[in-house]
Amino acid sequence: MAPVRWRNLVLFVASCLFYSWGAPKFLFVLLVSSAVDYMLGHRINAQCRSASNKRKLLALGIVLNVGLLLYFKYANFFVEQVNSSLAIMGSAPIKWTSVVLPIGISFFTFQKISYLIDVYRGTASPAPSYLSYALYVAMFPQLIAGPIIRYHDVARQLVSRIHSMEKMYSGICRFCLGLGKKVLIANSLGEVADTIFALPHSGIPIEVAWLGALCYSFQIYYDFSGYSDMAIGLGRMFGFEFLENFNQPYRAKNFTEFWQRWHISLSNWMREYLYIPLGGNQKGAIRMFVNLWIVFLLSGFWHGASWNFIAWGAFHGFFLTLDKISSHWKRMTLPPPLAMSVTFILLMLSWVLFRSENLSDAWYFIQRMFMLSSLGTALPEGAAGTIINALQLTMLLAGICFSFMPIPSSWAVLTTGQWRTQSNANIIGMGATSLVVLVVAVSMLSTSTFNPFIYFRF
Repeated sequence: MAPVRWRNLVLFVASCLFYSWGAPKFLFVLLVSSAVDYMLGHRINAQCRSASNKRKLLALGIVLNVGLLLYFKYANFFVEQVNSSLAIMGSAPIKWTSVVLPIGISFFTFQKISYLIDVYRGTASPAPSYLSYALYVAMFPQLIAGPIIRYHDVARQLVSRIHSMEKMYSGICRFCLGLGKKVLIANSLGEVADTIFALPHSGIPIEVAWLGALCYSFQIYYDFSGYSDMAIGLGRMFGFEFLENFNQPYRAKNFTEFWQRWHISLSNWMREYLYIPLGGNQKGAIRMFVNLWIVFLLSGFWHGASWNFIAWGAFHGFFLTLDKISSHWKRMTLPPPLAMSVTFILLMLSWVLFRSENLSDAWYFIQRMFMLSSLGTALPEGAAGTIINALQLTMLLAGICFSFMPIPSSWAVLTTGQWRTQSNANIIGMGATSLVVLVVAVSMLSTSTFNPFIYFRF
């Protein structure tokens, strides 16, 4: 383990090497833009007596960061829309070389904006050194796919943090279980979902369509929450405590509760830096609904430059609006098991929008789920058995159980990291379970093809 004064430097160098391995040419963009943010943060803090200058500097920082995100992530989309319009009018398309997306730009852009706003508001002091700030932005455990870390949540940890064997042990166990989620459950179900979503629309019976939506719903949950567990575990090994990102989201009884349990770091970011500054729910019902729709349309667009992601955001915005309206109708409250079931079915439909290549594919798939189209035909006899095998079915059942069953209180230590409050038997049992999961996951990895995390492309 590196000496205390060198730990940030060692972790920063490791993070740069990690990012260079996946996207070497974009490391320069990451480091230079971080240097600009670092200087702007100190300039904002220095202008404490001039609110106007602080606002201008903050606006400059946000525009620069959002501008980079718009260029790298959305330029291709906008040019495609313009060219489609030009084609309709019979005009020549714009000549354009496609822009390559830097890995993790959606996540680290939000963290950079968090830093500038926190310094502007005075909820955190500027980073004491460029190294500290660059480590906050580029820390490899969560650089690629979150959790999205707000600066004020880790500002003190960047300067001083506690390393202990307790944290190391807890972090290793959390990492192993996250790896197990990804390799054992998400990858297995991903094979089924990929097979079904690749079928021609004329060859998807209703039961197969629902199986595909079900498998993808659990694939994306265990894929994303698995990565978050691995990131939180690695962070804990290095002395950092990152906030939780998931809390059994499919146990939610409505969409409002779902977003309190799913991608919690994104929900927190959107609420703190967008929804509340827009006025939140403090300026009347109409303004609240407008703010809600702005947040979720942008949330959908943040996920990807495609109309189906925007539709996904609108879908969630619509049902969140219904939640707000129906919250005043106490007599219409469904029993918890029924509310949970209805919410999960609606979430499955939203994941079809998320998974499909475009809106047309999503619509055809949803039609097959509800037999709204006569295009579907039965699969050839015996073909159903090739879609899901015994192992994949076992992983699906395990995924359902782990998603809906209450977590034993003894397992809460994986979240808190407070191992000293646990009995020796529980500590040993958790370690043994983690070791078994690690061995099985590594053995499966050695015989499988490369399966990147879904959120790597965002």
